[in-house]
Amino acid sequence: MIKEHNKLSHLFVIIACLFVTSLLLSNIIAGKLITFGSMILPGAVILFPLAYIFGDILTEVYGYGRARMVIWTGFACNILMVGVFFLVMAIPSPGFFEAEEAFATVLGMTPRIVLASLLAYLLGEFSNAAILSRMKILTRGKWLWTRTIGSTLIGEGIDTIVFITVCFLGVVPNAVLLQMMLYQYLFKVAFEILATPLTYVVVGWLKRREGIDTYDHEVSYNPFQLDI
Repeated sequence: MIKEHNKLSHLFVIIACLFVTSLLLSNIIAGKLITFGSMILPGAVILFPLAYIFGDILTEVYGYGRARMVIWTGFACNILMVGVFFLVMAIPSPGFFEAEEAFATVLGMTPRIVLASLLAYLLGEFSNAAILSRMKILTRGKWLWTRTIGSTLIGEGIDTIVFITVCFLGVVPNAVLLQMMLYQYLFKVAFEILATPLTYVVVGWLKRREGIDTYDHEVSYNPFQLDI
């Protein structure tokens, strides 16, 4: 019988680092548009769903409290990254530096995009983690796929709607806005579904290796309560 305990292992740290790295890289590559058939999507869609998968793994194995801590860590790292980008671009460059415009094009983020990204991330990730946590109790730990996919349907839906709305409302026609939401949402959900077998393997291995399988019977779902 796998028990719950308070151990924070090196494996937890590795998964948390992968989560934060996926988040930061997604925000950096989001400005590159890519095409899949007739779909035009931001480059972040090839990586950002991984953040949700790592989030699912953290919540499933270690519980909502620890997932909440990692979500806030990712948020803080994102703020730090954006702040450093703005600071570096604000400092004058020497006259011989010819890549100023290219640097700003790749790493520059408008306040509206930053707001959209941060707000969508917080709402989507906390919804995803809380839903998976509750579903684990309701399913008594069975049918992992229902939790990973079910939580993603809600979490990614909220993330997509908030990001596209805050970022592009009034900038593109409403029909295009809805199309962007639909394409991104379907891509992210399909990514999660296709990754489900790998998620099963990683979750099962972690539970056996760590000797932990957390059920959040008494956890507070208040996102601002930072204890674990």
